[in-house]
This record gives sequence, C-alpha cells and structure tokens, in this order.
Amino acid sequence: MDKALREQGLTVPQYACLEVLAARPGMSNADLARATFVTRQSMNVVMRGLQDAGLIDRPGTVDVGRARPTTLTPEGRRRLQGAQESVYAIEARMVRAVPERRLAALLADFDRIAEALDG
Repeated sequence: MDKALREQGLTVPQYACLEVLAARPGMSNADLARATFVTRQSMNVVMRGLQDAGLIDRPGTVDVGRARPTTLTPEGRRRLQGAQESVYAIEARMVRAVPERRLAALLADFDRIAEALDG
C-alpha cells in the first residue's frame, strides 16, 4: 500500500486523512488525529503537506474557538479517487488470497478483535 500511495504522491497518513475527510468533511485537526491514530502534532505535519499540495482547504481563522474545519478540494477528491483505486485493488488481491471457505471465519475473527479493542 505504501508503494502504491507513493506513486500517487501520498503517504499512508495523508491517504487516511483524505479518506476520513471524504466521509466526514469539516473535521478539525484534533478530530482527524484521533480518527487516523496519530498525534495532533503529527496531524499538523500531514495537514500542512496536504494543504501545500492543494488537496485540502482550511480557513485561516474561525469566528468561534480555535478548531479550523477542513475540507477536500476538487484536486483532493481526484487524488483520493486515484489512490482508492490502487488501495482497493490491493485489498481485493489480499481477499482473493484467502480460500473462500475460510474467509467468513477470518472476517469474524477480525470483528472479535475489533470488539476487544473497543472494550
């Protein structure tokens, strides 16, 4: 995935940030950091790179508070779509590598792991 994203001019944290923003536009730096499992300081670096590349837009100031809502630019949506095509193709290859008779059990195991992490 890292190699495929590098070919799209993105890092894994940048891709994760774009994915989250596509689903939930307007998130703040702190919200994005939590959603992508990085520190706020690391997310600042990620967002600066995305903003410099013209992939996200954040207002310079806000009327209330300090959180600046972030949205994808048209170029950000285009770049995300190209990256998704690559990432989803990798995901499909991974799934095809699991014998069909074992796939349901593997997915159930992943669900149990995720539930264990939530609790």
